[in-house]
Amino acid sequence: QVQLVESGGGLVQPGGSLRLSCAASGKFFSINAMGWYRQAPGQQRELVATITPSGSTNYADSVKGRFTISRDNAKNTLYLQMSSLKPEDTAVYYCNANVALSVFAAARSIYNSYWGQGTQVTVSS
Repeated sequence: QVQLVESGGGLVQPGGSLRLSCAASGKFFSINAMGWYRQAPGQQRELVATITPSGSTNYADSVKGRFTISRDNAKNTLYLQMSSLKPEDTAVYYCNANVALSVFAAARSIYNSYWGQGTQVTVSS
């Protein structure tokens, strides 16, 4: 019903940059908060950054000053600009969106949470 497709991952050297994208498609009325999460091997999934429809952002301490989250509401697309990447940033990065499936749901603040399939980011020399 709602699909999130991430792109932009890959292999980058320490100190390098990458830009992740997440495009939402399907049948829905609106998207509320969106976010990026990541999961390294053997570890739990953790919050990277979130953003509201109006553009208010929240970041994990470990990425503050290095990562920038943004969104294009007209395109239903979420972005994560990652700079000064470190080996410890290596993980699978997941996009999350809280979606109102109808005007009825939006009016009552009923949101369903959806996840993308993940994109691998590897920081290594």
